[in-house]
Amino acid sequence: MASMGIKTNILSRQTARRLAVPAVLALLLAGCTTADFSGESQVSSPAVPRQVEMSPAAQREHLRILAAYGGAYESAKLQALLAQTVDKLVSASERPDLKYQVTILNSPAINAFALPSGQLYVTRGLIALANDTSELASVLSHEMAHVIARHAAIREEQTRQAVLVNRVANDLLADPNLGALALAKSKIALASFSRAQEFEADGIGVGISARAGFDPYGAQRFLNSMGLNSQLRARTANIDPRAPDFLSSHPATPERVSNATLNARQHTGPGSGQRDRGEYLAHVEGMIYGEDPSEGFARGRRFLHPKLGFTFTAPADFVLDNTAKAVFGVKDGGAQALRLDVVQVPPEQSLAEYLVSGWIENIDAKSVEAIAINGFPAATATAVGDSWTFRLYVVRFGGDVYRFIFAGKQRTEAVDRTFREAVGTFRRMSAAEREAAKPLRIRLASVRAGDTIEKLARRMAVSDRHIERFRVLNGLGPADKLATGDRIKIVVE
Repeated sequence: MASMGIKTNILSRQTARRLAVPAVLALLLAGCTTADFSGESQVSSPAVPRQVEMSPAAQREHLRILAAYGGAYESAKLQALLAQTVDKLVSASERPDLKYQVTILNSPAINAFALPSGQLYVTRGLIALANDTSELASVLSHEMAHVIARHAAIREEQTRQAVLVNRVANDLLADPNLGALALAKSKIALASFSRAQEFEADGIGVGISARAGFDPYGAQRFLNSMGLNSQLRARTANIDPRAPDFLSSHPATPERVSNATLNARQHTGPGSGQRDRGEYLAHVEGMIYGEDPSEGFARGRRFLHPKLGFTFTAPADFVLDNTAKAVFGVKDGGAQALRLDVVQVPPEQSLAEYLVSGWIENIDAKSVEAIAINGFPAATATAVGDSWTFRLYVVRFGGDVYRFIFAGKQRTEAVDRTFREAVGTFRRMSAAEREAAKPLRIRLASVRAGDTIEKLARRMAVSDRHIERFRVLNGLGPADKLATGDRIKIVVE
């Protein structure tokens, strides 16, 4: 769904594969980082740029990236800004002969990475988080540094495949019970850069930015914003704040900030170099913020998919995450979890028969029951693992079958009732609801006399933590203030 595996062209054509109960738990808690039963992806992608020669392996990786991150985000003005920034960086780099092409990914995730071929990727979530061109340049130059230093090529050889540089949100936690939501990401399994390689890329990247005329302290500011964002995510999604918050393979954020500051001081003092904040914000204005409704999106614990025409509401206190393979949800740090995806089931096969057809093991045959959910044919059953119990629902909607997998460490009547009530909210969206499902967008506003952060934050069309989200979006630390005339970003419907 720009994420969800209910993306129309990905999962509505899939066929089911057999899942053992432990695999179901892995799908709920690991988000299919290694297991995949979504079938072949069919992603519309722009033609491979002429200036970057891509091997067949790199082309396949390019398509995988597009599939995992919602395809390409089309914005002529942002693409022009990125191309202009990269051209300046290339001219100032140690390898001006290398060629790069940047693809903006249609994902709210905050991420950037590179292929050894010189293909660079930046998510629109990262572009939204940055607040001036020098911050964006710091990310691009860091990724270019991995290519220049052949880190990406070395890792590609080590993993025997075309792998990419995961930059900002790998979201892997050591304890799966603490991080069901964070682990429920449809990201590509990646090898990690070494600590030494990351510090080397930091140094090279800051040097490139400085020589290109950008403020070399952009890296410091962006890393600070990343730290604020990861802290907000930890509080919002019940993720252990002690877990890796930037990249599991990178040094801790404070260490990276310190390193970036020391690197910048080798070139110039604070206040030097181009930041181009006004121009940058003008390019960002109007871009989609958060999930793209055309591929499904979450509003609090409600999920809506206007294109496919359905909606459902997760149980109370669940946090939803929309990925390229499924919708995931978690409660209480992973004590309960859910997954929603879609498969094709032959029309002549009843849903009760499908439940016991072997796609999942350890089904309690006595629990299988044919039911109806808001007028749609459905069936339910339970399955039991070593320490988890599962409540399964399958619902026939249109030509596809939607699968709800609920998991809990303890099965009680109360827990089972909440699962039943949640699946009971699955229904067809009305024409008015589908028409009203518009994306959130970034707009600019000028700070006027008397405006406060609290006052401006109330204008944010977000479901919770308005002040914190406003500060993160605008790179404002806990002690930072606004001045009259400042241009700031807000999120509007």
